[in-house]
Amino acid sequence: MSAHAPRPAKRSLGQNFLVDANIQKKIVAALGVGSADEVLEIGPGRGALTRHLAGRVRRLVLVELDDHLARALAEEYEGRADVAVVHADVLDTQLDALSAAPAALHVVGNIPYNITTPIIFHLLARPRPLEIVLMVQDDLASRIIAPVGTKEYGALSVGVRTVARVERLFKVARGAFRPVPGVDSCIIRIRPLVPEPLSAQEEERLRRLVRAAFQWRRKQLRRILRDHPDLTRPEAVVEELAERVGVDLEDRPERLTPEQFVRLAAALQ
Repeated sequence: MSAHAPRPAKRSLGQNFLVDANIQKKIVAALGVGSADEVLEIGPGRGALTRHLAGRVRRLVLVELDDHLARALAEEYEGRADVAVVHADVLDTQLDALSAAPAALHVVGNIPYNITTPIIFHLLARPRPLEIVLMVQDDLASRIIAPVGTKEYGALSVGVRTVARVERLFKVARGAFRPVPGVDSCIIRIRPLVPEPLSAQEEERLRRLVRAAFQWRRKQLRRILRDHPDLTRPEAVVEELAERVGVDLEDRPERLTPEQFVRLAAALQ
């Protein structure tokens, strides 16, 4: 089969190709990049977004896992100094290996829904890019931006919003893809906070607390802090922590704001 010959999407890679040209242009417009910018596109596939970015930005880096699609992209952009095709899994690739200035990097992608959360947290590992514009499952976007106290609010909400600002930009109908997915989609923008509000060590402590809290999300904070094997603080310490941070030990985790989680993680040390 020719590298340029279309072939069916691979279910094993979670491929749904964006075929609506208007949506493609709308995503690139949301990215807001120009001739001085460097862009990383995750999972370019058949080049739906690529064709609107190549020649528009200073440098375009395409990271594609699929053998056939990576080969086709490499052939199409062969000889272009402003386009680099990297045949790799983005989860195995660090931003500073793709860019000399990762903090100024714009990231865009129509990514597989089955690995959206790992990709988001991988992109939010240090060094962080300037901004991330992603196509995600609509209900996952709802979980990230969920208000405190709702059933959608959880570890994902806290994990992202303690290090970045997030906004839902617009929905994308199922008919914009081939094959047509069984879920609704939307575009979100994630902008990492600058300067970084927490040190790497503080972020690790926060992740440990948040993970433990939402593993036991139906239990009260008192029991989580006292009995969870990753925390195990004495009752007297738990009481003192709650008073210092200003949280109610009768509350469940979904009642704590991201800021309260940050303060509680710091106090646990």
